[in-house]
Amino acid sequence: MAKKLSVFIMLLALILVLPACESAEGKQDGKIKLTWWDYYGSEAAVAMNNAIKTYEKAHPNVDIERIEVSFGELKKKILLGAAGGELPDILIIDNPDHQMLAEAGILADLTKKVKVWGQEKNYFEGPLSSTVYKGKNYGIPLGSNNLALFYNEDLLKEAGIKPPKTWDELKNAAKKLTHNDVYGISVSAISQEEGTFQFLPFVWQAGSDLTHFNTQGSVDAISLWKELIDSHSMSKGVLTQTQQDVALQFINGKTAMMVNGTWQIPVLEKEKKLNWNVVELPGYKENSTILGGENYAITSTSKHKEAAWNVLMFLQEKENAKKILIQKGNLPPRKDYIQDDYWQKDPRLKTFANSMEFAKARAYGAYYPSISEEIQKMMQEVLTGSMPADQAVKQAAKKIKPYITQ
Repeated sequence: MAKKLSVFIMLLALILVLPACESAEGKQDGKIKLTWWDYYGSEAAVAMNNAIKTYEKAHPNVDIERIEVSFGELKKKILLGAAGGELPDILIIDNPDHQMLAEAGILADLTKKVKVWGQEKNYFEGPLSSTVYKGKNYGIPLGSNNLALFYNEDLLKEAGIKPPKTWDELKNAAKKLTHNDVYGISVSAISQEEGTFQFLPFVWQAGSDLTHFNTQGSVDAISLWKELIDSHSMSKGVLTQTQQDVALQFINGKTAMMVNGTWQIPVLEKEKKLNWNVVELPGYKENSTILGGENYAITSTSKHKEAAWNVLMFLQEKENAKKILIQKGNLPPRKDYIQDDYWQKDPRLKTFANSMEFAKARAYGAYYPSISEEIQKMMQEVLTGSMPADQAVKQAAKKIKPYITQ
């Protein structure tokens, strides 16, 4: 196990033994100054800036300084900030990173505040579970997304095919839709978190999970993707394609179907010549999809936890949350908010909204990044044909077992 420790784990160990440090925020001109880090750009950044301005207008005694960090750098900045005692008060973090940061002692324990608030019952299980670690709550879900199956209506109509609802229907449809330079289906099987993100729903649909990965279900899941490649229904290029690459293939008519997320809807709506729709991911033994999105958190070193909590409560009020979610292109993580007409009357959004009932979080403890790396290796080995599915799954299960902490 010691030989397998990554730089990531060693950073955590370093942070855990450091004494608690004070963060840089304080009071200025008689006002409480809060600092805020996130990785949002574009429309999401506009949404958060507007939300902050709304809060500051309603609470003139508080100033919030928002600092934007790139997605790829935020986690590193948080870890280094913890080591140097330079953390913000409020963090917005990718939900699979939440438990790792909680284990590192970076996030404030909000269990009592959440209990007094009494709103947990209104959240879907997936988003809420991503904020919980070892029975304690370390945040609040901000916004959610999940995966579904997008399809080109014109291509399916020409082939006389209905949107697939099962794995067998998916294989048959993908084969019939493949011709010339058009593939039937595309996924992202890249050796990055996006690849794991796209693959896990198929594992869950087959009745398996990362906690007991060495099963026939896991073999069936990766074998499905291998069969799609071997039958030429899916390009070998998926091994290096990001989710955005897959979307471009779909937009350009190079793939008739794709597995992708809620965030692609605004992109596709700009393509006026593209006739597309979306359905839930085809099921196998059960229906499943994966949860994406972000959570709010307060750092353990913040000297203004009450003020930071007040900000989070304000942003969770329905109208405030709705504005943020719409502008960011997110789904509400709450069962009550998702009943709003905005997410129920648009059939495409409603498909994703309905999937929130069974959208599962990547809540596997502090060492999930290491688990994901092993799943990515397994996927590449099987899909390139360098190792049989059953052997690769068995090997991956053995490697990830020490990392499963809950």
